[in-house]
Amino acid sequence: MLLDPGNTLFVRGTTPALLLAGAPVHDALPPLTAPDGAIPRCEGWSIVPRLTLCVVDGPGDHGVLVPALAAPVTGSTDDGTAPGDMADWCADAERAGGAVVLSVDRLPETLDWPALLSSGTTRGGFLPAMD
Repeated sequence: MLLDPGNTLFVRGTTPALLLAGAPVHDALPPLTAPDGAIPRCEGWSIVPRLTLCVVDGPGDHGVLVPALAAPVTGSTDDGTAPGDMADWCADAERAGGAVVLSVDRLPETLDWPALLSSGTTRGGFLPAMD
Protein backbone atom coordinates (compact mmCIF):
# COMPACT_ATOMS: atom_id res chain seq x y z
CA MET A 1 0.00 0.00 0.00
CA LEU A 2 1.32 3.45 -0.94
CA LEU A 3 1.33 6.00 1.89
CA ASP A 4 1.05 9.71 1.13
CA PRO A 5 4.45 11.28 1.93
CA GLY A 6 2.57 14.07 3.73
CA ASN A 7 1.63 11.46 6.35
CA THR A 8 5.26 10.73 7.15
CA LEU A 9 8.17 12.35 8.88
CA PHE A 10 11.74 11.11 8.52
CA VAL A 11 13.85 12.12 11.52
CA ARG A 12 17.64 12.07 11.26
CA GLY A 13 19.86 10.88 14.07
CA THR A 14 22.24 8.21 15.28
CA THR A 15 19.26 5.89 15.11
CA PRO A 16 16.97 7.52 12.55
CA ALA A 17 13.20 7.37 12.87
CA LEU A 18 10.26 7.26 10.51
CA LEU A 19 6.88 8.42 11.80
CA LEU A 20 3.83 7.15 9.94
CA ALA A 21 0.40 8.76 10.42
CA GLY A 22 -2.76 6.89 9.55
CA ALA A 23 -0.78 4.00 8.09
CA PRO A 24 -2.64 0.87 7.00
CA VAL A 25 -0.07 -1.21 8.94
CA HIS A 26 -0.82 0.49 12.26
CA ASP A 27 -2.76 -2.40 13.78
CA ALA A 28 -0.26 -4.98 12.46
CA LEU A 29 2.71 -3.32 14.20
CA PRO A 30 3.26 -4.29 17.84
CA PRO A 31 2.20 -1.84 20.54
CA LEU A 32 5.21 0.20 21.58
CA THR A 33 6.33 -0.31 25.15
CA ALA A 34 9.47 1.70 25.88
CA PRO A 35 9.06 3.09 29.40
CA ASP A 36 12.83 3.46 29.85
CA GLY A 37 13.34 4.86 26.33
CA ALA A 38 14.81 1.60 24.97
CA ILE A 39 13.07 0.90 21.67
CA PRO A 40 12.34 -2.79 21.14
CA ARG A 41 13.00 -4.58 17.85
CA CYS A 42 9.96 -5.39 15.69
CA GLU A 43 10.26 -9.10 15.02
CA GLY A 44 9.23 -10.06 11.50
CA TRP A 45 9.50 -6.49 10.19
CA SER A 46 12.19 -4.79 8.10
CA ILE A 47 12.84 -1.51 6.32
CA VAL A 48 14.42 -0.78 2.96
CA PRO A 49 15.60 2.85 3.18
CA ARG A 50 16.17 4.23 -0.31
CA LEU A 51 16.34 7.76 -1.65
CA THR A 52 13.25 7.52 -3.85
CA LEU A 53 11.16 4.88 -2.10
CA CYS A 54 11.19 3.60 1.47
CA VAL A 55 9.65 0.19 2.09
CA VAL A 56 8.37 -0.93 5.48
CA ASP A 57 7.82 -4.67 5.16
CA GLY A 58 6.05 -6.83 7.68
CA PRO A 59 4.91 -10.40 8.01
CA GLY A 60 2.43 -11.73 5.49
CA ASP A 61 0.88 -9.05 3.31
CA HIS A 62 1.59 -6.21 5.74
CA GLY A 63 3.71 -3.38 4.42
CA VAL A 64 3.76 0.18 3.20
CA LEU A 65 5.62 2.13 0.50
CA VAL A 66 6.60 5.75 1.06
CA PRO A 67 7.65 8.01 -1.85
CA ALA A 68 10.66 9.10 0.19
CA LEU A 69 12.02 11.80 -2.07
CA ALA A 70 8.80 13.80 -1.59
CA ALA A 71 8.62 13.21 2.17
CA PRO A 72 9.68 15.70 4.85
CA VAL A 73 13.00 15.10 6.63
CA THR A 74 13.93 16.85 9.84
CA GLY A 75 17.03 16.94 11.95
CA SER A 76 20.66 17.22 10.98
CA THR A 77 23.94 17.91 12.68
CA ASP A 78 22.59 21.10 14.27
CA ASP A 79 19.93 21.18 16.98
CA GLY A 80 17.72 18.68 15.11
CA THR A 81 15.05 21.13 13.99
CA ALA A 82 16.38 22.18 10.56
CA PRO A 83 15.08 20.53 7.40
CA GLY A 84 17.15 17.51 6.51
CA ASP A 85 18.04 15.65 3.38
CA MET A 86 16.68 12.21 2.43
CA ALA A 87 20.12 11.01 1.27
CA ASP A 88 21.47 11.86 4.73
CA TRP A 89 18.57 10.02 6.40
CA CYS A 90 19.31 6.94 4.27
CA ALA A 91 22.99 7.15 5.27
CA ASP A 92 21.94 7.37 8.94
CA ALA A 93 19.78 4.24 8.50
CA GLU A 94 22.63 2.39 6.81
CA ARG A 95 25.03 3.23 9.66
CA ALA A 96 22.43 2.22 12.27
CA GLY A 97 21.49 -0.99 10.49
CA GLY A 98 17.85 0.09 10.32
CA ALA A 99 15.47 2.67 11.71
CA VAL A 100 12.85 3.18 14.38
CA VAL A 101 9.39 3.15 12.79
CA LEU A 102 6.56 4.62 14.84
CA SER A 103 2.95 4.51 13.72
CA VAL A 104 0.74 7.23 15.19
CA ASP A 105 -2.77 8.55 14.62
CA ARG A 106 -1.44 11.89 13.40
CA LEU A 107 1.96 13.51 13.12
CA PRO A 108 2.90 15.63 16.13
CA GLU A 109 3.40 19.37 15.67
CA THR A 110 6.62 19.11 17.69
CA LEU A 111 8.67 16.01 18.39
CA ASP A 112 8.18 15.04 22.01
CA TRP A 113 9.93 11.67 22.25
CA PRO A 114 8.86 10.87 25.84
CA ALA A 115 5.21 11.51 24.90
CA LEU A 116 5.49 9.41 21.72
CA LEU A 117 7.15 6.54 23.55
CA SER A 118 4.65 6.46 26.40
CA SER A 119 1.39 7.46 24.70
CA GLY A 120 -0.09 3.97 24.79
CA THR A 121 -1.34 4.41 21.21
CA THR A 122 2.00 4.45 19.36
CA ARG A 123 2.93 1.21 17.63
CA GLY A 124 6.23 0.05 16.16
CA GLY A 125 9.86 -0.28 17.13
CA PHE A 126 13.27 -0.77 15.56
CA LEU A 127 13.21 -2.34 12.10
CA PRO A 128 16.43 -3.79 10.70
CA ALA A 129 17.45 -2.68 7.21
CA MET A 130 17.23 -5.09 4.32
CA ASP A 131 19.83 -4.98 1.57
